Amino acid sequence: MTAETGTHATTQVLRAALGSQLIDVAEFRGDLTLSVTRETWVQAATLLRDHPTCDFRLFLDLCAVDYLDQPERPARFEVVLHLYSVSRRHHIRLKTRLPESDAKLATLTNVFKGANWFEREAWDLYGIVFEGHPNLTRLLTHDDFVGHPMRKDYPTSERHVLQHPKERLLKVPEGSEKLVLNIGPSHPTMHGTFRVQALMDGETIVDAAAELGYMHRNFEKMAEVRTYWQIIPYTDRLNYCSSFMNGHGWALAVEKLLGIAAPPRAEAIRVILSELSRIMDHIICIGANVVDLGAITPFFVMFRAREDIYDVLEACCGARLTVSYVRIGGLAEDVPEDFEARCRRAMDSVREVLVQAERLLTRNIVFTKRFKDVGVMDRDNALSYGWVGPCLRGSGVAYDIRKDHPYSGYEQYDFDVPVGTVGDCYDRYLVRMEEMRQSLRIVEQALVKLPRGPVIVDDRRVALPPKADVYSNIEALMNHFKLVYEGILAPTGEVYGYTEAANGELGFYVVSNGAKCPWRVKVRPPCFNIYQAFPEMIKGHMLADAVATIGGLNVIAGELDR
Repeated sequence: MTAETGTHATTQVLRAALGSQLIDVAEFRGDLTLSVTRETWVQAATLLRDHPTCDFRLFLDLCAVDYLDQPERPARFEVVLHLYSVSRRHHIRLKTRLPESDAKLATLTNVFKGANWFEREAWDLYGIVFEGHPNLTRLLTHDDFVGHPMRKDYPTSERHVLQHPKERLLKVPEGSEKLVLNIGPSHPTMHGTFRVQALMDGETIVDAAAELGYMHRNFEKMAEVRTYWQIIPYTDRLNYCSSFMNGHGWALAVEKLLGIAAPPRAEAIRVILSELSRIMDHIICIGANVVDLGAITPFFVMFRAREDIYDVLEACCGARLTVSYVRIGGLAEDVPEDFEARCRRAMDSVREVLVQAERLLTRNIVFTKRFKDVGVMDRDNALSYGWVGPCLRGSGVAYDIRKDHPYSGYEQYDFDVPVGTVGDCYDRYLVRMEEMRQSLRIVEQALVKLPRGPVIVDDRRVALPPKADVYSNIEALMNHFKLVYEGILAPTGEVYGYTEAANGELGFYVVSNGAKCPWRVKVRPPCFNIYQAFPEMIKGHMLADAVATIGGLNVIAGELDR
């Protein structure tokens, strides 16, 4: 079944079941959007999940949009759900409208496990009340925060100081002899500033709850007052362990909105640097995870290759960690003349450390005992939570956007998608190890095929004219001034752009009203869905197993909190 046939069949299923309650069907840039009344919200989502023609079992994202002072809109708020069908290989967007006077909607937590935190976030930031939600409390802001900061009429200068930190995340019976243990928010085993509170019976975790938001800077609110260009440096701070991939994903989302494509050379360079960044991210995940278990040598061995990849990035743009090298329509500038030689040196380094890491870890009896049958996540629960990337593939689902929805020329390259069979920590480790080898295959092919030509589009609505022309040509000078002053003026519409980042599907839901700044930007962070499952995963298991599990999930706090 093609994507076009699948989306048509999905529309027919909802139309037959809901009748006039399916109030709108729209398609823009290949995205299908179905709008339903709020009375049929849960029914529609359940149909999309369970009907054999639909099979949208992978929960991706849920968010709210505020259309304050938009007279053409029938209601102030919209709640937007993004789902994916692994079997049909297509995305879908489900929406419903809510008036400001009655911003209430039935919860989807009984349909998708991943809806829990996303609904809490929508209530926290927008004030949407999800009736029947098991724990509709603050998530990214703190308990002393007043109001809902993503609303369009919320004063951006408003500040609220946390007076009394939350001591208890768990309800512990009076007189209980079980120990309440805080893991994080400032502890190396947590891999970032987030917290888990565990209720311990000896060394066994009997209950657990998570807290996040320590690094929340409200990237999405900042994006509403920044031009499409200016948002690029902010994306670097999401998953800072592979920052280039964030900018790559953002540029593709905006290019989808604009209906343009970067030149072939720019796309090939994007692929090369994204795959090197993927390797770098996996090295951090595995190396740091092993340190948690008490082994420091693999960390030092693997990080040598990471530094060599940083050298490649630095040669391209002058930065190592947060690179800001991508531009809408291409790249900031071309790569250096010795780019291929630098890439090959980095690749040789990666091959060397992978061999060493394999010898140190893969058949190490201590390592395998700590990882095998630990942190198991089965296929169905992984889909319901919205797991993606190496974690989902470790649970046996071979979903990889580079294969299923190729972008930037990935269809040209021959590579394999590794999957696990058990869904434990060891499977996730093996998947990442093999993905690094496959990334090397992709980079090798891309270097051989690297085309000549420009690295940014020749479209003066999007790309600045060359500096030499600006200094010598009045038309170029005026074009430069106009583009900087007015920004890129995207058409009115909404798109969901998605790429295979290091931790899986990184999505950008972008709503444009034709102005130079986006009306709404929603990041679909892979870590958010993955970390949501962690408290449930560790219940009934040893504390040491929780430490082994969190590192292998590779939760990055900047991406988690945004």
